Amino acid sequence: MPPPALSLDIAALGRLMPLFLHVGPDGAIRGLGPTLAKLLADQPPAAGRMLFDVFEVQRPRGLCGAGDLAGLAGERIRFALRRPPHTGFKGQAVALGAGAGWLLNLSFGIGVAEAVRQHRLTDADFAATDLAVEMLYLIEAKTAVLDELRRLNMRLQNAKSAAEELSLTDTLTGLRNRRAMEEALSRAIASGTPFGLVHIDLDLFKQVNDSLGHAAGDAVLVHVAAGLRAETRGGDTVARIGGDEFVIVFPGLTDPAALESIAGRILARIERPVDYEGTPCAISASIGITTSADDPSPDPDRLLIDADRALYASKRAGRGRITRFSPDLPPASDAA
Repeated sequence: MPPPALSLDIAALGRLMPLFLHVGPDGAIRGLGPTLAKLLADQPPAAGRMLFDVFEVQRPRGLCGAGDLAGLAGERIRFALRRPPHTGFKGQAVALGAGAGWLLNLSFGIGVAEAVRQHRLTDADFAATDLAVEMLYLIEAKTAVLDELRRLNMRLQNAKSAAEELSLTDTLTGLRNRRAMEEALSRAIASGTPFGLVHIDLDLFKQVNDSLGHAAGDAVLVHVAAGLRAETRGGDTVARIGGDEFVIVFPGLTDPAALESIAGRILARIERPVDYEGTPCAISASIGITTSADDPSPDPDRLLIDADRALYASKRAGRGRITRFSPDLPPASDAA
């Protein structure tokens, strides 16, 4: 005895197969699932329209009319909406018997996430047994994890950049520190960029510390740092390399007259008294200048020594002076 025939009403079929299509033998759409109807809501009613007017059959190839529909039975099929957004489907068709046409059960396949976004679908638009819902949860969870990893990576990169910046910065004045100055010298030499080098040592600074305390000395150093920034370019490296010592690297600037002019303006700023709690703090500076222009193989240590020799020549000459390096200058003396 043959098994009894099954009979489902449209509502029950729609709950089991929300993307079904019932196509008559003439190629006209006789019924469709609720999710498919939702996708076609902005079009003329699908029921009664020809299948090939609503959908483009991408596989099997060559199907374009009602006479070709028999080629769908038992085949894996691929459809796409003819109107934007041209949502794609995959599925299978079965023949319903003489005069009844075909039943097509469709799904979104790997395009489910895009279909959900484009058509604002929810869980209710899928069959309860459809694994697409679980896949969407996995995609959402993966996206959330990746977003969090990107945010964490950005925070780590920012923290690394901040730590690197801090390692190159003098915490009191905000100027570059000795390490940053040495790196600037190495970069300039490696690139072949000629540069000027100015070494500054404050005069009378110890008296400020001794008479008014280290807080007053710190205020003076901050005042000096502001003056150095004001008289230098954005690409210059201005560094505090010791308690009251500063070095400035001037990339591309080797003209002695220009460097002496800048040093003169710096000296004038430094010599402006700094008010600390009502008491003026007066200091000066000794400055030495050298450049890389006259040395075919500049060496950073030798250039710093040359600038230091010029600086101590300024101190020997009475302080508050600017001296350009020359080979006949005596070596720097700590006792000067």
